[in-house]
Amino acid sequence: MKSIVVNIAVAAGLMIAGSAMAEDMPPLAKKNNCTACHAIDHKVVGPAWMDVSKKYKGAKTYKYSANGSAAPDAKEYPLVEGLMHKVSLGGHGNWGAMPMIANDPAGKKQDEIKQLVEFILGLAK
Repeated sequence: MKSIVVNIAVAAGLMIAGSAMAEDMPPLAKKNNCTACHAIDHKVVGPAWMDVSKKYKGAKTYKYSANGSAAPDAKEYPLVEGLMHKVSLGGHGNWGAMPMIANDPAGKKQDEIKQLVEFILGLAK
């Protein structure tokens, strides 16, 4: 009986922790509809932001080409700037077949995109 109570308490704790993680999406992510394709802790259409953060943890640069892929002819950018290009202009090939749509092709939301990229990169501590 005691083990059942412990298991229920552990399960409840995990559900609460999962809910807290899901609610930690910054308001900018909701405002810019990032939540339609991304969550912090699990894959939706696009990768989980925690997975993105872990992939680029310790990286200093990001390669991005005009067609949105990490092609051999891609230009190397400082990490934040390169990921801002990816979010702004979209692309494909980094996380499977599903492309990332362009979110700011006119370049009017660069401050917001920079804040979101920095938030994502800061998830993996």
